[in-house]
Amino acid sequence: MVKLLKSKKKDFFVHKSSYVDDGVIIGKGTQVWHFCHILKGSKIGANCKIGQNVVIGPKVIIGNNVKIQNNVSVYAGVTLKDDVFCGPACVFTNVFNPRSAVPRMNEARDTLVKKGAAIGANATIVCGHTLGEFCFVGAGSVVTKDVPAYGLVYGNPARLLGWVCECGEKIEFINTESRCKNCAKRYCKRECDRQREEVRKK
Repeated sequence: MVKLLKSKKKDFFVHKSSYVDDGVIIGKGTQVWHFCHILKGSKIGANCKIGQNVVIGPKVIIGNNVKIQNNVSVYAGVTLKDDVFCGPACVFTNVFNPRSAVPRMNEARDTLVKKGAAIGANATIVCGHTLGEFCFVGAGSVVTKDVPAYGLVYGNPARLLGWVCECGEKIEFINTESRCKNCAKRYCKRECDRQREEVRKK
């Protein structure tokens, strides 16, 4: 049975095939589609779109305007800030070295996905890392370290191979600056170079 909580009127949508546990907060305008389960203590912001067969929680915090495509599980310890995009079947983990016979949930490592970050289809985010603002993780990648803001990473393991604009277009630098061909935002290369060198040294 679907429970519409923290709201006296139906200002969000939950499909009848989905389940929402007690103690869940869902923001105005959010849509939760078929066969989802939102576990207790989770908080979902306004105007989010939750695709089919998504599991969230327990005690997960999701910001506003987040899009989670089909077949994604957002486990305890994962936080998604505003405007995050999670592609179909992308994977979050929360225990680094799981064993069925060894309980380790008390060793769970947090994962933070910052504002505007995008995660491609079938990418895997190994727990304990931060994905910076407006970064872009390519489809099928395996993220095993922090991703800098605006970083473009892909591969297995994912490597920093470029930079992206807030609008999602790849940034091409000439000398020390770049202007996005799509939205005309301007970027400075000095900070990008420093972050790239830090990643190469790891």
